[in-house]
Amino acid sequence: MAYYRRNSSADRMARGLGWFSIGLGVAELVAARRLARWMGMEEQAGLIRTYGAREVATGVGLLAMGDARPWMWGRVAGDALDLATLASAHHDGNPRRENVATALGAVAAVTALDVLCTAMLHREEATAWTPPRDYSDRSGLPRPPAAMRGAAKDAPIPADMRTPDILRFEPAEV
Repeated sequence: MAYYRRNSSADRMARGLGWFSIGLGVAELVAARRLARWMGMEEQAGLIRTYGAREVATGVGLLAMGDARPWMWGRVAGDALDLATLASAHHDGNPRRENVATALGAVAAVTALDVLCTAMLHREEATAWTPPRDYSDRSGLPRPPAAMRGAAKDAPIPADMRTPDILRFEPAEV
């Protein structure tokens, strides 16, 4: 159950990442072979298609479910998997190494957004869980202000709180 505000900045960001996830997932499903060729990973087209299905599922979860946090953690885990897969293809034997580096940079940037959004969602929940202060044991003013006015005029003033004699004003004698 989500304890953060709906339509907060973290919630809007999570939903935006949900739509991004669906778009990226559909692109990976539709153009897996082309993406694999662009990165020099022709033998990994099926894996890219699988990652696309994961992206679509995560995006639907973010948009349809009430609590975005588990789905955001799913995105972060998926990003780690994507980074590991891309890192394995970033070697001198890959003629498309520069394209893999570009993909690595893009996934790293999205990972940073996912981590930021997840942290924001958790922070909002922590704030929402702070119990409100309880002032029920306080009674407020014991009497109305008019009744209390002047109540302490006869109270004794300690010597150290009195105005020193040298500073006291004495009106001139006329």
